[in-house]
Amino acid sequence: MTELLERYAEVAGPDAVAQLRQLAEPLKGMKVVHVNSTRVGGGVAEILNQLVPLLRELGVNAEWHVIEGNAAFFTCTKKFHNCLQGAVDRPSEHDLAIYEQVNAENAERLAPVLKEADVVFIHDPQPAALIRHFPERKGKWIWRCHIDASHPDRSVWRYLRQFLKDYDASIFSLPDFARALPHPQYLIAPAIDPFSGKNCDLSEDFIDAVASDFNLDRGRPLLVQVSRFDRFKDPLGVIRAYQITKRFFPSVQLVLAGGGATDDPEGGMVLAEVRAAAAGDPNIHVLELPSDAHRIINAFQRLATIVLQKSTREGFGLTVTEALWKGKPVIGGNAGGIRLQVINHHTGFLVSSPEGAAMRIRYLLERPDQAQRMGEKGRKYVRENFLMTRLARDHLTLMVALLRREIERIDTTQWRS
Repeated sequence: MTELLERYAEVAGPDAVAQLRQLAEPLKGMKVVHVNSTRVGGGVAEILNQLVPLLRELGVNAEWHVIEGNAAFFTCTKKFHNCLQGAVDRPSEHDLAIYEQVNAENAERLAPVLKEADVVFIHDPQPAALIRHFPERKGKWIWRCHIDASHPDRSVWRYLRQFLKDYDASIFSLPDFARALPHPQYLIAPAIDPFSGKNCDLSEDFIDAVASDFNLDRGRPLLVQVSRFDRFKDPLGVIRAYQITKRFFPSVQLVLAGGGATDDPEGGMVLAEVRAAAAGDPNIHVLELPSDAHRIINAFQRLATIVLQKSTREGFGLTVTEALWKGKPVIGGNAGGIRLQVINHHTGFLVSSPEGAAMRIRYLLERPDQAQRMGEKGRKYVRENFLMTRLARDHLTLMVALLRREIERIDTTQWRS
């Protein structure tokens, strides 16, 4: 067993790694290609940065490629993202023409890789139209949707479906997200890597240094939300919940930490709105961090008394998983994949408003023993359900199923609580 697999065995257990090796055996040497729209920023990039090396370690010839696009292309795909999550901001005919042109250019650039792949995973809408340019493809193509598509704008879904129907399979994170498509659909939740910079153990000296660098008082309660500056993450709602909490706990501090993604042109506008809402309060720390600030984010989550993820739409919410792994209770929006992770009254609380979030914050600040018990349950829950070894197992199982056509459906949403 390699050093990397030995490390996974220490955390997830030797049986989990033995199962991975058994599943990978018939796939050894096969070319598996993942394609997404950014190498930094967002959960998809974080997952692929860990999943691809793990697959290679198991003998699978896995690669990760990123499509190239201009500002107009990413403006269009951001509209896709918002519309799939229920907003009404439809791309124009001009936007769609740019989308198709950029996909055609990327198809030509990536053709040598994609034509020869045994399995291709296409992540989210940005590269979805690539399939149109490979009518005689060799391998199986799978569309992986990381978005809460439970209530999409119908016209946008109808447009994307013309490409998605040609895939051999699709993956969604929850049953509610799945849409009608003429091929097998798989339910697979994302996962975190316990050894990544965001999740590895940190020394107390490093955590103290981060607190000092960002002027945080470790003797006072700290609320933390880590996420891209996106309206669906509701950072303004978090500020409102903090302001209500401050009436009862004047010493409370808030960190809103995040960064942008190269495929999200709206981040700067949302960040400006958040800074305006926080202006004048020295205990609100709005931090735009570089894409490689993983250990700093890790430290913020470990410094937190309570972690929030008050999203109004959420495909999954890896920041919730990260916080639970660090033994922190999470107050999350009652949306999407957060519901898989925040088990009400056990690993945290689900809320639907700033007022509800403030009430739950106050409850936990008044009951630190209860907060600690929730955190302990959360770490155990992640260990059993949301580590990278489980995600790799699901991907390997899916590939074996598609290549052998023996299994119609994989549902990994029956979590152990």
